[in-house]
This record gives sequence, C-alpha cells and structure tokens, in this order.
Amino acid sequence: MTPRRPRMFQTLRENWAVMSFYERFEEVIALILSAVIAVIVVISMIQLIRLVFTLLWVDAFNPLDHAVFQTVFGAIMTLLIAMEFKHSIIKVALRRDSIIQVKTVVLIGLIALSRKFVILDPEASPGKIAALAGATLALGIVYWLMRERDEAAARTTSANVR
Repeated sequence: MTPRRPRMFQTLRENWAVMSFYERFEEVIALILSAVIAVIVVISMIQLIRLVFTLLWVDAFNPLDHAVFQTVFGAIMTLLIAMEFKHSIIKVALRRDSIIQVKTVVLIGLIALSRKFVILDPEASPGKIAALAGATLALGIVYWLMRERDEAAARTTSANVR
C-alpha cells in the first residue's frame, strides 16, 4: 500500500507542470506562509493553555473579572484570526482561489474588530467606541454584499447548468 500524500501536495504536484513561473512562486510562498502561521498558531495555543492553567492554579480564573476575560478571550480571538488567515492561504495553495480574497480579508477584519471590542478598556472614550462600531458596521455591510453577490452568482451558475 502506497503512503497517501496530503491532498494539498498531491494537487500541487499534479498542477506544477502547467504553472507559470510566477504561479509556482506564489505557490511556494503560500506554502511557506502556511507553515509559518501553523507554527504561530501552535505556539499561541500552547501559551493560551499555559495561561489558563496558570490562572486556574492560582485560583484567579474568574471569567466575570474583566481583566481575566480580556486576557483569555483576547488570546482566543487572536488564535481564530490566525487560523482564518491560514485557511485563506491554504485555499490559495490548493488553487481554489486567486491570491487575493477580499471576502476573507473583510472577514478577518471583522474578527479583528470583534477582538478589539472584547479587549477594549472599559474606560474607552465614546468616540473610540463609535469609530470601532462604524468600522464594524461598514465591514459587515461589505461582507454581506459580497456574500449576496456570491450566492447570486452560484444561483445563476446552477440555473445555467440545468
């Protein structure tokens, strides 16, 4: 029985011969970025686990305490951002999408703004909160419009196939 290669590498090997030099360059960069982000995610996860166990050990883990909540959930949101970023790079490496995915960038921006709300100082000025809310609303509208566009395109494509 031959060992199975991960699908990403199998796809890369199948498409390598027909790729241009620049496409090969993009593919290599995407794989390197993916590996770097994977290392960052693993290290961040280890640090998060260590933080939670340290807080549990010293009996300071009270999720109702604002500082603890900010620290723990800020770290979790950071991990989610990194994982979404890695997911978008993997999609490029699998040649499912082009190098720039605006919808994914907007989604990562929304997650980052959500993280900012989680770690926001309770003494933050109303102007800062309003600015963050406005940015979140704007990105949310852009994401919704892009999703609607993609769904309309998918409906048109499936109607044309029939």
